[in-house]
Amino acid sequence: MRIPGSIAGRGGYAAAALAAVICTTLTAGQGRAAPGDGPAPSDHAAPLQWSPCPEAGEYDCATAQVPLDYRNPGGRSVELALVRRKATGPGPRIGSLFFNPGGPGAAGTELLPATYEAFPPEVRRRFDIVSWDPRGVGASTAVRCFDTTDEVIAWAEPVPAGFPVSAQERTTWVDAYADLGRRCEKSDAELLRYVSTADTARDLERLREAVGDRQLSYFGVSYGTLIGATYANLFPGNVRAMVLDGNIDPHTWLYGGSKSEPLLGTFQRDSTDLGAFATLEQFLELCGRATVDRCAFSAGSPEATRARFTRLMQRLQDAPQDDWTYAVAVATVHSSLYTVDPEWGELADALQALWEHRKPEEPPAPEGPLPYPGLEQIHAIRCSESPNPRDPLRYPSLEQFGRERAGDLGRLIAWAAEPCATWPAAAAQPYTGPWNRPMAHPALVVNTTYDPVTPYVQAKALAGRLAGARMLTLKGYGHAAFSNPSVCVEDHETRYLVDGVLPPRGAVCTQDEQPFATARPRGGVHTGGGGTAGVTTGGGGTSGAG
Repeated sequence: MRIPGSIAGRGGYAAAALAAVICTTLTAGQGRAAPGDGPAPSDHAAPLQWSPCPEAGEYDCATAQVPLDYRNPGGRSVELALVRRKATGPGPRIGSLFFNPGGPGAAGTELLPATYEAFPPEVRRRFDIVSWDPRGVGASTAVRCFDTTDEVIAWAEPVPAGFPVSAQERTTWVDAYADLGRRCEKSDAELLRYVSTADTARDLERLREAVGDRQLSYFGVSYGTLIGATYANLFPGNVRAMVLDGNIDPHTWLYGGSKSEPLLGTFQRDSTDLGAFATLEQFLELCGRATVDRCAFSAGSPEATRARFTRLMQRLQDAPQDDWTYAVAVATVHSSLYTVDPEWGELADALQALWEHRKPEEPPAPEGPLPYPGLEQIHAIRCSESPNPRDPLRYPSLEQFGRERAGDLGRLIAWAAEPCATWPAAAAQPYTGPWNRPMAHPALVVNTTYDPVTPYVQAKALAGRLAGARMLTLKGYGHAAFSNPSVCVEDHETRYLVDGVLPPRGAVCTQDEQPFATARPRGGVHTGGGGTAGVTTGGGGTSGAG
């Protein structure tokens, strides 16, 4: 998942085509099933008609029709776009492994081809790997609130990049997102009520039926873990295997299903700001211990490097450097913490360039017409089901609270929730628990110890909620093991997905690439995005999703 405001570039709509979300943590508790939570899809799914994808012949594409409202299966339907890479062999094919790369708002039809090589080799040999654009997203029936990309650019141009800093910027930000909500409601008010995680989990059950698998094998990253946890409790008897990587605690995401208005936004409730702050502290600590040929921003010690970072942020608050404002720098720092290799080294290059009053190198602008960014799709999903304070005037005080406990990143993450303050739609059929229904087979919950988006505490909370779940700890950094590889993690995932063997209780792995372990050329391109699905909408790199 990627926090709204964590940007992948500067200029044009990129600053506002922010991107995806985060997560949650808090106490356990059984909760109660809401009306309409029970199983809906069964025996209604037509087999998928696969054909080679136009732009990637080794992949197959298909389209599925599903009900907009599963309580009214004869009513309006929506389309789901799917992509598949068939099992390569050798070895007998086990079935389909459904993959969701995160978001919300991440398009699996784009991200599976981009991240396919990240799956363990034996998993690729034994499974057809299938992904899809969830309802409301991408090439599926999508929430689309502008007619053209040019209209998106015009809307986004005045919106402050990263987050608002001055009183005037706050007014512009609040007015812009209120306008976005009105545009989306006018475009398709009905669809906005049926893009929740529970709706997508019901779609996933229909897709499982459509591929002919008796039970579901699933790999979810970032927001994809929330989809997986929801499916596992709506259809617990249909779980064959479920890897959840970079985790969201659904109890906190959904505010426990409470109807009362929360005091904090989603990302402060779930301690995302604290996770981001802790990861930044590790970045500065490890950079300060490294020589400048390994971390360009090193000032010779961790203490001196932290002091340099503080002075740089203060200098940018006092006077922007070209189009690098303080808020742009903070958003870039956060998005660059997602993936250790290569993002941490590129972030160090960018910070050193700013420190030396140079313009950081950036990737060239893409050639040809810009695709429709779909920036509204993340808000449509998250804001419909994850409660946030509804008064925009509350957010300056939430920003101050965030700054006091998480520094510069706390300001960014406080404002990431504000677009939901004026969002016009609520999910018609959210699932709010219980989260401990016994599953046919237990889930495997994987998380890094320093995750800037889905903190380790969220994974521990989720593992404690899901019946029989097993926790696998990746002692390392970045958002999700999927984009911060570990052979140890891959081996455990392979044995679990292929043979059903869970890791030992308390299992701990380490990352293959440690930050700043090797020298790097100076002046590398800084993308400011990356990671997986997580990480994903509006992000760069292999994914976003998070």
